[in-house]
Amino acid sequence: MKLNGIAHIQLSVSDMERSRVFYRRLVELFEMMTLIDSDDYFYGIGSRTGLAISPAAAERVGEGFDQRRVGLHHVCFRARSRADVDEVHRVAVEMGARIVPPPQEDAWAPGYYSVLFEDPDGIRLEVNFVPGRGHLDRG
Repeated sequence: MKLNGIAHIQLSVSDMERSRVFYRRLVELFEMMTLIDSDDYFYGIGSRTGLAISPAAAERVGEGFDQRRVGLHHVCFRARSRADVDEVHRVAVEMGARIVPPPQEDAWAPGYYSVLFEDPDGIRLEVNFVPGRGHLDRG
């Protein structure tokens, strides 16, 4: 069976209102449509991608995100141009996100260019651009 991509990613957040503001701005930037926006669930869709956030369990709120713990390391979205990566960087800075590091080229694939930043809980988000299909031709 050959998959048709990832249908959605759902993240648990410590402060739903704070995170809704952050992710609402990203969904707008990514030209996605907000499908659900309630006190306990936010869901945006577009570009064959779904992104959702919901509150973490109350007893887990103080734990914080640790990308080296078992589970999610980071989420990477694929942009259509280097200029898009630069725009994401500009908006992330505008929103007060911690940038780790600013846009740079990496050796992951020929022409790989990305920015890595953190949401209000420190969950690492990346946006990259790879010319052509990059390594995705192999799948």
